[in-house]
Amino acid sequence: MNDLKIFSGRANPNLTKRICDYLGLPMGGITIGNFPDSEIICKVDEDIRGRDVFLVQPTCPPVNENLMELLIMIESCKRASAERITAVIPYYGYARQDRKDEGRVPITAKLVANIITRAGADRVLAMDLHAAQIQGFFDVPVDHLYAAPVLNEYFLELDIDPKDIVVVSPDEGSIKRALGHAERLGGNLAIVDKRRADAEHTRQENIIGAAVEGKVAIMFDDMISTAGSICGAAEVLAQRGARRIHVAATHGVLCGPAIERLKKSPIFEVVITDTIPLRQEQTLPKIKVLSVAPLLGEAIKRIHRNESVSRLFD
Repeated sequence: MNDLKIFSGRANPNLTKRICDYLGLPMGGITIGNFPDSEIICKVDEDIRGRDVFLVQPTCPPVNENLMELLIMIESCKRASAERITAVIPYYGYARQDRKDEGRVPITAKLVANIITRAGADRVLAMDLHAAQIQGFFDVPVDHLYAAPVLNEYFLELDIDPKDIVVVSPDEGSIKRALGHAERLGGNLAIVDKRRADAEHTRQENIIGAAVEGKVAIMFDDMISTAGSICGAAEVLAQRGARRIHVAATHGVLCGPAIERLKKSPIFEVVITDTIPLRQEQTLPKIKVLSVAPLLGEAIKRIHRNESVSRLFD
C-alpha cells in the first residue's frame, strides 16, 4: 500500500479522513485555496511521481466550485507525474441531466464526464449514480458502488418483523432499487404513483401493490434534493394508515425547502449517508447519517491491488 496516496478536496474532508482511517493511511498533503478574485489554487505537498493517486471530491453544492476544484486537483497530479489518477466522486453532480427529454437541452451528465476524462482522470469511482447509464458516458473505467448494504444493515439491526415491513418505491423509476431492498429485508412491495408537473413540482396520488395500513413503511431513493417527492409520498402513506414511515437515501442534498418539508412531514426517520457533508443548518433530530467510508475504502484498496470490486456486492 506504500504507493497509494489519497487526497481530499474541500467538499468532504471528513469522509476522506474516515476512508484513510479505515485503510490505516495518512491523508495526502495538499494545499487548496483561492486567489482574491476567487480562482482556485492547488499544490500537492508531497512527492507522487509514479504513485497510485485517489482524489476524493463529491461534486455536491456548490456544484460548479467543487467540480472545478476536482479538475484542478486532477491537473495538479497529472503534472506531478502520478502513475494513475482515480477520481473518487461519492456524489456525482449534474447526474439528473442524463438524456434529452425535450428539444434544445444539453446532456450535462455526459459533458461533465468528458471534462473529467480530458482533465486527466484514469479511472472513476462513484456511488449510486442517478442513472446507471452514466457509467457509459466516461471513456475511462468506472467502478459504481451502491450504498444498499450499508442501509440494509441499519434496518436489519432495528429487528423489525419482516411481516410488518412494506418496502416502498417513491416512483416507478426506483422499483428495481426497492425490489433489491425488499429481497434483503423481507416484507412486501408498494409503489407510489408519482406524476411530475414541472422540474420542481410533483404530485403523488395512489399506492400500487401491498397495503400499508398498520405497517412499517420503508421508502428508498438515491437522493433527497428538495424533499418534495419524498414528503408527498409520505403524506400518501400516512393517509393510507402506515404505522411508521422511514426514508432512506444515499445522497442527502437537502436543498431549498427540504429541511422545512422534512420537519413538517409524517416521516419518523430519515437515513442518509455521508457522501455529502451535512451542514449545521441541515441537522434535524429525525435525520441519521451512516458512513460509507468502509465501503469506499475497501473499493480503493481493491482498485489499487487490481482486485475485483464487484465481489463487494456478491
